[in-house]
Amino acid sequence: MLFKARFVGVVGLALLAGVWPMAAQASGGLGLGTAAGFAVLADSTGLTCTDSTVTGPVGVSSSSTAITSTRCKMQVQVASGAYADFLTTYNNYKGLIASVGCPPAQTLSGTLAGATLGPGVYCFPAAATLTGTLTLTGTGPWTFEIGTGGTGALTATNFTVLGSNPCNATWWVSQAVTLTTSAFQGTILAGADITLTGTSLAGRALATGAVTMTGSNTFGCTATGTLGKRHCNQGVGNGPEGCDPGNSNQGDSSRSNDELGGTPGDPGRQGGNGKETSVSSQTTADGGSSAVVVAKVNVKHDASVAQASAPIKGNGHEKSKAKGKSK
Repeated sequence: MLFKARFVGVVGLALLAGVWPMAAQASGGLGLGTAAGFAVLADSTGLTCTDSTVTGPVGVSSSSTAITSTRCKMQVQVASGAYADFLTTYNNYKGLIASVGCPPAQTLSGTLAGATLGPGVYCFPAAATLTGTLTLTGTGPWTFEIGTGGTGALTATNFTVLGSNPCNATWWVSQAVTLTTSAFQGTILAGADITLTGTSLAGRALATGAVTMTGSNTFGCTATGTLGKRHCNQGVGNGPEGCDPGNSNQGDSSRSNDELGGTPGDPGRQGGNGKETSVSSQTTADGGSSAVVVAKVNVKHDASVAQASAPIKGNGHEKSKAKGKSK
């Protein structure tokens, strides 16, 4: 009877290991509490952003967080409560992993290049170094646990994740996360710093350490688990916006609408369409810029400009819309 009781307890814990992360995801927000509505969270060691855009709120753990922003579009706020909720979720995962470990059938290895995975829980016992293309089938949830043996970082270079439901994928990482020239999907729960370089992230970047973003775009999930509204500026050379319909460049970055390295496209209509965007920012104590505020302003064009406008350019075509009699 004693053996039976112990056996039942072990089986119950094993089932919980498989069900808990998936159930938390399916409920929307991974059990993240108020952290679920944030695209990026960083601790007081720092938030550094250069030439990047974040769709969704960006939170820092305290007002003493060092913030450096250079030509970035993001809205930064002190979110100590949301950050505490994130830490609770991170540590819940950590405790569960330490108690149960990962069944052999769920253990992954290699770069995941060319892999196709359905919903489930997957583990890397140590560090994961990823490249190539990973395809996620179905609607999820998918849970990836990196460093289940106690230590392990996630490093991805030229790595693409294809899936239909980015907000239903979770990457729990024991240590730091470094994504370079990648198109990534999912919520990252990092045990140290997160560094994004030339990367498009459809999901969340939540770090127990600092967050550094360079030439990257992050499209956060809402509190209900849906991807935030994105503005896609299609055109070769515009950078990874997560708008490219699959791997359409076929190995040549200059062939696709949404890739790094291509020649920038034509900026389109000269003079705007009558609705201009005004951008302002708040200056932090270190002299940097943060908390970008965007407001639309209607512009009434002069009648003479409307009568004889400059040629309209866009997508390689050019049409003259000059009206009226020449003098």
